[in-house]
Amino acid sequence: MWNKVYVEEHLLEMPRVKSILAKVKQDPIPLGSFDEIWGQSKKPYLHKRDSLNLFLAQKKGQLLKLAPDAYGQAGEPHYYFIHAYNCIYECQYCYLQGYFNTPDVVLFVNHEEILEEMQKTLDQHPNTRVWFHAGEFSDSLALTHLTGELELYHDFCRKNPNAVIELRTKSVNTKELLQLDPLKNFIVSFSLSPFKIGKSIDLKTPSTQARLKTMNELNQKGFTLAAHFDPIIYQDNFKTQYEELLNAMDELGLNKALNYLSMGVVRFTKDVYREVERNYPDSPLHSTPMIKSFDNKVRYNHPMRMWMMNTVKELALKYGIQDEAIYFCMEEHA
Repeated sequence: MWNKVYVEEHLLEMPRVKSILAKVKQDPIPLGSFDEIWGQSKKPYLHKRDSLNLFLAQKKGQLLKLAPDAYGQAGEPHYYFIHAYNCIYECQYCYLQGYFNTPDVVLFVNHEEILEEMQKTLDQHPNTRVWFHAGEFSDSLALTHLTGELELYHDFCRKNPNAVIELRTKSVNTKELLQLDPLKNFIVSFSLSPFKIGKSIDLKTPSTQARLKTMNELNQKGFTLAAHFDPIIYQDNFKTQYEELLNAMDELGLNKALNYLSMGVVRFTKDVYREVERNYPDSPLHSTPMIKSFDNKVRYNHPMRMWMMNTVKELALKYGIQDEAIYFCMEEHA
């Protein structure tokens, strides 16, 4: 998978780094700091199809970030922790294509330091449930067979019942996950697109059918599950497509098992939107006009967004998902 593997020199003797290198079976190229090379010159996003480099590094600076309003369910503090930069998948709407100067993947290996920061943050919120989300800058499961950190975060949840960790994913790579015991506060959430649209825009990802199969396997073993219908993309038959998806989920008993379901309509920053137009000029993402919205993001107009999400919400209620489990993500007046 990797063209070159770079490792920060001071990490070369770290057991976790040695384990990753043994799995990728490539000789590392030492360097002082990953950002000496990573992102220093513009590497087009679609170069990842032919040449993708891996960097193993120590995350410095801010290890946790406060999530924006409406990122998760309201009423409790939400943070996301940064365990990696960039993703091996190629979803056409992915904001990472306009966020970094390069699609090359960085895996941060100082998970103990990240967990220390999470513990400090949790201690600042006594008697309150605090959410920690993984998957903001990279899929949270796709490379766990290499990185092997899930047990550390699982142990954090086991010791801290007021902490909730959400693993946001499109991956079916559950080998490491299945070695852990299910915990109510260790949530695996899957981003799901309807079958047809998913096939055309969720490039290089496991199919929606494969994700549903994996969700079913995890549900049977007692894992806590959630789902994200995000982004919802307008097509003439989008209602029918979401009805097919919800029916398939219902047949597997997943709808009643969901801890929550978030919904959000496709949105971009201005810079990302330009990249999407350049990278995927024939994408169905461009079939409907968008405008600059309340937060300076490019979206459908507000009445259309509300109509779309309420349409899908009505279907979700019809197929057995509880009203209190549904929330609209990253919207001003939902």
